Amino acid sequence: MAEEDLQHHKPSGANGDGVAAAAAAAASCGSVVPGYSQPLVLQSYSLKDVKKHDTPQDCWLIIWGKVYDVTSWVPKHPGGSLIYVKAGQDCTQLFESYHPLYVRKMLGKYCIGEVVQNSVVGGDELLKSSRIEYLNAGNEDFYLVLKQRVETFFKQKKINPRFHPHMFMKSIIIILGYVLCYYCCFFSSSSFVASLFWAVGMGFFATEVGVSIQHDGNHGAYSQWCGLGYIMGASLDFIGASSFMWRQQHVVGHHSFTNVDHYDPDIRVKDPDVRRVTSEQPRQWYHAYQHIYLGALYGLLALKSVFLDDFNAYFSGSIGPVRIAKMTQLEFNVFFGGKLFYSFYMFLLPALYGSHTARSFILLYMVSQFVTGWMLALVFQVAHVVGEAEFPELDPSSDTPKVAAGWAALQVATTTNFCPKSLFWTHLTGGLNNQIEHHLFPSVCHLYYPRIQPIVKATCDEFNVPYTWFPTFWAALKAHFAHLKKVGLVELHLDG
Repeated sequence: MAEEDLQHHKPSGANGDGVAAAAAAAASCGSVVPGYSQPLVLQSYSLKDVKKHDTPQDCWLIIWGKVYDVTSWVPKHPGGSLIYVKAGQDCTQLFESYHPLYVRKMLGKYCIGEVVQNSVVGGDELLKSSRIEYLNAGNEDFYLVLKQRVETFFKQKKINPRFHPHMFMKSIIIILGYVLCYYCCFFSSSSFVASLFWAVGMGFFATEVGVSIQHDGNHGAYSQWCGLGYIMGASLDFIGASSFMWRQQHVVGHHSFTNVDHYDPDIRVKDPDVRRVTSEQPRQWYHAYQHIYLGALYGLLALKSVFLDDFNAYFSGSIGPVRIAKMTQLEFNVFFGGKLFYSFYMFLLPALYGSHTARSFILLYMVSQFVTGWMLALVFQVAHVVGEAEFPELDPSSDTPKVAAGWAALQVATTTNFCPKSLFWTHLTGGLNNQIEHHLFPSVCHLYYPRIQPIVKATCDEFNVPYTWFPTFWAALKAHFAHLKKVGLVELHLDG
């Protein structure tokens, strides 16, 4: 985008009239009910009080410290099920990143109270790890200006940011490619060498389902019709993993608390663990070699998700620090129905009608899964687990841990891009080469990220927000393994 175009999308004044109005709406939080001239006295609720209202039929949300009963809005919500993906919890960051500025004005009539301080009792760690207070929450100048510029761009271009017509054709090609490779791999030929080629293709197209179709679908960025978006989000269940669990880990956890240790489930580790992501995590002697062996272990990612992680999350009720939301009947059916359907076509049909021995089938299947695991892991890891990305530290001195920076600014600081203007990488990675734009605007279809990237970059420069990008994927990959090597060698230093 040319400089004059950027100026065209720049709001008037320091923050723009629309930004000031949005900030005022956030500050007031709707404590005045339509029809009444006096502000209401807000009732106080604890986190446990709010947590009791965690279903689509009884849905309370916490936004900017206020409590909202949005139950009546759930059936009309343009984003469909995303409104209750974190029901009964603090969804401040999700609300900010998924909604245009004008939606703030709608909050007032749903406001019923506020969260009391020191409201976590009984050592409920999952409740404690569900909230972080970011600097200037709701009034972050950088994000308010950026959102107004991006919204103005889409409005002037008469574009619905949640829908791109090319997604239909792209999705058809990917799904047909996966089905064709599956059939040719297991049924059309007894030649192991030929089938090996199709197994690689099956793994490739399974990855594309993950990054290009379900990723947009589960972020509400596939279609303006919620039903179609939900179906395309469930394409992840078609390839064996759970779309429900993915929303809990990725949308609820990772996008809210990117790179924050003990909050972001994507960087969680056990003690001991095979990997170490930050220098504050427990270190074992073998971490000195993690930059070597993790490259191989990444191939297990898809298998681990399909056969282990999804079921562990279901039966334990959590994904690391993320409390799993209650499943609706539809979500329950999709979860177990997807697992059964995947087992039927992937294992039973080849066993009954396939052209390979059991040993050859297992080898072919493992090859396809390793291809998927490697592709998924490397695309996601280079975005956040690099030395150039920030790992924010918390101030735990108060009831709600605080971060000394705004949420949006930290989304940029904790994330990196690579080849941000490349159409090839945009299609291949589902727009994840523009991870910064994705984290700031997750409900925008990934095919639009290259178009808003210049606006985001220029606004970051204007507000002195560090914007990191690598010129090639290879450079990003080297940065990831360099970070693993460095962190694996650094001892943990405790204060005191």
